[in-house]
Amino acid sequence: VVNQTGAVDTLIDATLAILGASKVVFVIVLIIIGLLITMGIGTSFGTIPVIALFYVPMCMKMNMSVGATACLIACPASDSTLGPTSGLNADGQHDHIWDTCVPTFFFYNLPLAIAGFIGGMIL
Repeated sequence: VVNQTGAVDTLIDATLAILGASKVVFVIVLIIIGLLITMGIGTSFGTIPVIALFYVPMCMKMNMSVGATACLIACPASDSTLGPTSGLNADGQHDHIWDTCVPTFFFYNLPLAIAGFIGGMIL
């Protein structure tokens, strides 16, 4: 669907037209966008495939190196997801989704959402 609609190319062209040719501005904006998407999704693990869809072609159009592109894609990834999963998978038996993401959702995200709802209603 993404390839057939051409929406990604349109978005990338529009974004690059706004950002201009400044590599500094480009890198700062991509980092901020990656961090915002990470906060919005709630997991850096889930952020990487989402931002890679946009970052790779944008970085290619800005003539960024493969290393720079990988760095920009990976920088929003935090140790709160990837570090524990790497450590817990030392024995090869850790399932990131069921052993990290699902418990985090039930014991952290749901209570946080409930508290946010209560706070939003009361305050």
